[in-house]
Amino acid sequence: MARVLFLLLLLLPLPSGAVEPDEILDDPALEARARELSKEIRCVVCQNESIDSSNAGIARDLRILVRDRLTAGDSDREVKDFLVARYGDYVLLKPPVKPKTWALWFGPAIILLIGGLATAVFLMRRPRQPAAGTPSLSEAEQARLETLLKDDPPK
Repeated sequence: MARVLFLLLLLLPLPSGAVEPDEILDDPALEARARELSKEIRCVVCQNESIDSSNAGIARDLRILVRDRLTAGDSDREVKDFLVARYGDYVLLKPPVKPKTWALWFGPAIILLIGGLATAVFLMRRPRQPAAGTPSLSEAEQARLETLLKDDPPK
């Protein structure tokens, strides 16, 4: 039973962080700030991954840069401003809402709305046709069908 429990514990997901031991700061408070900042900063070569969890070389460089700036006495805001000045708003996982980033914030909703409107217009303009397999009958054919059904009811 203990072996099964041990094997199940091995299967539990462990927190994944790409921070290497040589990057960790000696001051626990600064390291905690660096970790929190690293979770808010995007790896510029990865797809929507923070530098805290990315193994890319540029992510390591950015983690070291963040720690260097914090060690130099920069505030969290100053570190972010420095990175934004260098890489643009894209470096932040949650970029600010401003005219330059409206496409990031509102683009997906606008595209979805346009797609929904186009679908609605298409469905409204589509010619109404009887359901497949339901042929339309002339009056004479309809009368003949009714006569046949009265004479020989379906079994």
